[in-house]
Amino acid sequence: MAGNIAIVPGDGIGKEVMKQAVKVLETLETDYALDVDYDVFDWSSDYYVQHGRMLPEDGLETLKNYDAILFGAIGDNRVPDDVTVWELIMPIRKTFEQYVNFRPVKQLQGINSPLDHSQNKKIDFVILRENSEGEYSDSGGLMFQGQEKEMAIQNSIFTKQGIKNIAEFAFDYARKHHYSKVTSATKSNAITHTMKFWDKEVGKIAESHSDIEYEKVYVDALAAKFVQQPEEFQVVLASNLFGDILSDLGSAVAGGLGISPSANINPSGEFPSMFEPVHGSAPDISGKGLANPIAQIWSLALLLEHIGRKDLHDHILRAIEQLLSDKSKVTKDIGGSASTDEAGDALVKILRENKVGIT
Repeated sequence: MAGNIAIVPGDGIGKEVMKQAVKVLETLETDYALDVDYDVFDWSSDYYVQHGRMLPEDGLETLKNYDAILFGAIGDNRVPDDVTVWELIMPIRKTFEQYVNFRPVKQLQGINSPLDHSQNKKIDFVILRENSEGEYSDSGGLMFQGQEKEMAIQNSIFTKQGIKNIAEFAFDYARKHHYSKVTSATKSNAITHTMKFWDKEVGKIAESHSDIEYEKVYVDALAAKFVQQPEEFQVVLASNLFGDILSDLGSAVAGGLGISPSANINPSGEFPSMFEPVHGSAPDISGKGLANPIAQIWSLALLLEHIGRKDLHDHILRAIEQLLSDKSKVTKDIGGSASTDEAGDALVKILRENKVGIT
């Protein structure tokens, strides 16, 4: 299946780890007859410093023509974080109706979890986060600035359709992937309007999917269970803010942000979906060759599955686990001694040496 990919490396270590993902992509093109074209866009904080904006005026129109977007990381001390987020990442997610944020929480072979008991129990679940509204809505403002009575208002926006969309996706995903339980994160005992509304609408969807077990758990208790009983979870459904926080906790439980991928999915296929590592641009280690490329490469694997090459997704994941078995070939954050380039090269070597059953 042919594909047309837009690549946006972004800032900091985003550029370094994207270089390794492109190595993998080019290896798959030459060794596995992967039929894809890609274009690289330099939209970043550097672009903002030069042009006063994070992407060109027609940037979103340009991206609309692609099947998928592979994103690196964004963030630079020269540009406020809210600018980089709300002028690049958020417009892509919202304009392209990427209302599903998908984050696998999976302890790979060769990765140690900080949880002692995890070595004997399987950590393997997914978090499905509502990605287009909720707490991350640009609604609110400041009043009486500079005065003693200065105040700020930030509105959360939850719609019936938005909740229905992500809940339907969660239950359909569970059924398709042979999961038997969906856990919804809530805080309706304290957030009495939006979260009670969330509970009500998710509950309606749960009733129409009675073959799937459904539970709602207060988000603070859910966070504790991520640490104490991560093996209990299968599909976790959450609002934008709760999902964001739980996803990072899940990544830490599974072994670290350096290995964790994510996908921002437009389920209808009308617009491109975007795939990116969970980690940020990490300016403190940028340019030092310390960045772990696994999360970016796993994000590429998710992209390939999305465009119809699940075989290559699975192949990349097997290669990552083989790489993890040799600590001399992985980066310092997961117990190794390799540089970013050395880890990328080692993974490419594994991919080239293990072509059995892949066409």
